[in-house]
Amino acid sequence: MRTRTPSHKAVPAHSGQGQLRIIGGQWRSRQFDFPMAHGLRPTPNRVRETLFNWLAPYVEGAKVLDVFAGSGALFLEALSRGAAFCLFVETDEAARGAIRHNIESMGLFGATRVHRRDATDLGARPASAGPAFDLAFLDPPYRKALGETALQRLVKGGWVVPGAIGVFERARDEPDPEIAGWTLIDARDYGAARVLFFKAT
Repeated sequence: MRTRTPSHKAVPAHSGQGQLRIIGGQWRSRQFDFPMAHGLRPTPNRVRETLFNWLAPYVEGAKVLDVFAGSGALFLEALSRGAAFCLFVETDEAARGAIRHNIESMGLFGATRVHRRDATDLGARPASAGPAFDLAFLDPPYRKALGETALQRLVKGGWVVPGAIGVFERARDEPDPEIAGWTLIDARDYGAARVLFFKAT
């Protein structure tokens, strides 16, 4: 569900708008726009539904970090289902603009914040980000080892609490990685995608 810079897929000119639908929670069935760009890969509705069924015990009241925010589908779904706050990291200007528009239309400014930075080079968590996060989404470009690097940096930089859940989407034919600071606790396949569920150790 991602776009450009070292942490995103190469994206030529944007070409119109796409739409996605929130699957559950207080904004169930609400549609939102995202920029149709080559390389943007929003997580499909069916996959998000299954993913959030798995995450149900962890979402209510959670502080969420979406480090390859793209269309914003994952963190909007989390907020709809009761997450308390979301910080999204996105470098693509068009994607950030669409996310801000959706945040405004849903009245979510108090529950969200944007961090414009390379997701693989976040550094130490700044005081402005508040307490560490309970749940992290990572849906980077496939086969570039960006998600693995970002997960390591989240632990090293103090971005996540011990026991935090990391949700990492990658290509199904890639081997499951071993990532320092995280333990793989589950994995689910969806077509060409594989979603890995990690816990911060």
